[in-house]
Amino acid sequence: MPVEVILPKVDMDMTHGTLAVWHVAEGEMVVKGAALFDIETDKAAMEVEAPAGGRLTAITAKPGDRVAVGSVIALILADGEVPPPAPAAPVPAPPAPNPVPNPAPAIAAPAETAPTAKPEAAPPPGLRAAEPDSIVPRATPAARAAARKAGFALAEITGTGPLGRIQRDDVPTRMPAPETAPHGWAPQPGPLSVRRRKGDGPTLVMLHGFTADNQSWAPLEKAIGPGPALIRIDMPCHGKSPLRRITGFASLARMMVEAFDEATRDLGAVHLIGHSLGGAIAIAIADIRPRRVASLNLIAPAGLGPEIDAATLKGITRATRPESLAPWLRRLTADPDIISDSYAEAAMRARSDAAMRAAQADMADAILADGTQTFDVQAALHRLTAPTRIIWGRQDRIIPCRHATAQRTDAAIHLLDGAGHIPQMECPDRVARVIGLGNISQV
Repeated sequence: MPVEVILPKVDMDMTHGTLAVWHVAEGEMVVKGAALFDIETDKAAMEVEAPAGGRLTAITAKPGDRVAVGSVIALILADGEVPPPAPAAPVPAPPAPNPVPNPAPAIAAPAETAPTAKPEAAPPPGLRAAEPDSIVPRATPAARAAARKAGFALAEITGTGPLGRIQRDDVPTRMPAPETAPHGWAPQPGPLSVRRRKGDGPTLVMLHGFTADNQSWAPLEKAIGPGPALIRIDMPCHGKSPLRRITGFASLARMMVEAFDEATRDLGAVHLIGHSLGGAIAIAIADIRPRRVASLNLIAPAGLGPEIDAATLKGITRATRPESLAPWLRRLTADPDIISDSYAEAAMRARSDAAMRAAQADMADAILADGTQTFDVQAALHRLTAPTRIIWGRQDRIIPCRHATAQRTDAAIHLLDGAGHIPQMECPDRVARVIGLGNISQV
């Protein structure tokens, strides 16, 4: 029997949806769980997956049609199955109401609707529509694997498949000659660096902040103890990850979503913790992959307001000696004495690569233009369904803690007295207690 393709209900208030695009043309074969079509509501744009494998036929709704929930809009036939009479046209939808100004962004990430599909990278939600690079290319699993092996980001490849989907043959076999970036560094091939620690408890994915790396989690890891399994991802241009051109928060988040998908592909729901810029990325991931995130822990997350001490962050990227780095590092803490001269020397050794510092300077120019945060993930934060904690130092001089208290959210907000922008390093035991990692599997 043919399998009916039905316009699903993706939120409690939804009665109709607008079909945005078909990812498979009529008459083509589709695999169960693959992206089939996108629908748009007044809240978001969502990707719907194929309920079965077979040949798509009898499409009754075209892009732009506003269709009632539950309408049959196509059929999927098994191999060799004869098409039945065409189904009736979908139930007509009443005209959409006059648009009302909505603070939600024009670009929203697709939600996941079926547990069988391998997730695909998607644009981070909560972004401003002005960011033109927020559209994520689609790719077959074989193309994704080939791109990782060759060291390409999907955004660098032009797809020739249906609706621009990247096919295996679209992936070049080797990197082209490097193009020099504005500050004299060249993009590098290869996947983002992912480090793992085995554990008997739940899995915790850790996303560091700007100019840091996965080693910045060491004090909190010690406070956590040996229970949880840990996955630490270095963002592009940081730690052991390759240098990549970052044109805005959208392109950065897209790369991090791809790395998250790959690192957690064989796992169930994981617990996310992100600091500063990594906190903004964690919000985007939790919104895009809600079924993959069991809980969210945000430490001084970026993206909740425009204010930021960009001078300090750019000062860190420019520093070439411990003596010039130390004053900027001390602004990260409530107690400057925490940053000793020996700590600054060790931090400078980790930042000895001039190309990495130059790439981070370009990255800062892209996401902190004119000394402000040029991205906004507040709408994404308000859409989160996973249990969420926001942890902030009251004496944070980099991003003000009022960004947390100004939010209309169900998230638990914890303001730590005597802590600055890096409480996971200043008072890791207190942060671990707030997160409740000993009982995290019960969250």
